[in-house]
Amino acid sequence: MASTEPTAGTGPEDGVSAAPGLSADLDAWTRRVLSRHFDPEKGSPFWLERLPTLGFDPLEITRYDELERFGPFALEALRKTEPADLLPRDVPRPLSGRVYESSGATGSPCRVFHTEAMRAHQAEWRRFGLRHAGFAEGRTWLHAMPSGPHAGGENAANTARLHASTVYSVDVDPRWIRELIRDGRLAEVNRYLNHLVRQISDVLESTRVHYLETTPALFQVLVRQRPELVAALDGIALEGTQVTPSMYREFTEALDGGLIGTTYRNALGDAMGLPARLGSGPDDDLLPYVPHYPQVTMRVVDKKDPERTVGFGEVGQLRITVLHDDLFLPNVLERDQAVRVETSDDWPCDGVANLQPLQVAWDLPEGMY
Repeated sequence: MASTEPTAGTGPEDGVSAAPGLSADLDAWTRRVLSRHFDPEKGSPFWLERLPTLGFDPLEITRYDELERFGPFALEALRKTEPADLLPRDVPRPLSGRVYESSGATGSPCRVFHTEAMRAHQAEWRRFGLRHAGFAEGRTWLHAMPSGPHAGGENAANTARLHASTVYSVDVDPRWIRELIRDGRLAEVNRYLNHLVRQISDVLESTRVHYLETTPALFQVLVRQRPELVAALDGIALEGTQVTPSMYREFTEALDGGLIGTTYRNALGDAMGLPARLGSGPDDDLLPYVPHYPQVTMRVVDKKDPERTVGFGEVGQLRITVLHDDLFLPNVLERDQAVRVETSDDWPCDGVANLQPLQVAWDLPEGMY
């Protein structure tokens, strides 16, 4: 079977129905992905090697909920596995594409290969997310984000290509920042942050930039050092887990009516932000997201029992399942916690909100994300 991904809906281009894949039947999509990765001749070497240890036949699974039988996926496998082995054998060889890394803050990073179909799916969701948040095409952007092995580094090219935009770039090295924090070298952290702010400020002062894309932590530094440059922006696109409701309120005031778009993303999965639900105070605020369905699904599970989904409004650990034609990763427990939230009938899946590092991992430096 050729590697393909669901196409965009047929509704109005600026409506929810135009999101890629929202009309897909999740049970049927699950069967499709399993039949591809566990095909005896064309399946993924990684999964076919593990088939005898599973204790069940994945090809007999008919519903998405039955993926619980795989149990939590151990990310350690992605630190030791050749990325090509995760791809079905009928992905054309020799491979031509990018290997991205994730989870580099806690040791050796996890590595996955993104095929062209995967990259196209993510780019279309990004385009939809920007339009859904109100960002206009044909504007000028400044992209101050990690590049290199980080999947978010693709955003600059995708914005230029799919959002008809001119894009400036400033590179950010989050792993070096984490290293400095871990070693207690806070003076060097501040020196590096000032270095980044100077580069961002130079672009904002020298040309008309409508939108800035960066991490919440770096944007907070810019807000406090150069508030006049922030107020001149038409909008900010934030990517990362560490945007709290109190930060969101601070950013809203600093932007003076400008747009705020949010994205949760790593090399394994993506989610786009929905409009913030601001209550009477920070404790009542929700910053919701929906995954890039059906290739990425998310559940909020009990921190002590990852097979139990928590109730709406409850906090738990974020668990994602990756169901690309070319990458299957069931029940990945992220290092983040979230609130499970209900979505409108426009969305076929739960939402997650107020993403932040797990309390049990607060001693680990998150740096710029």
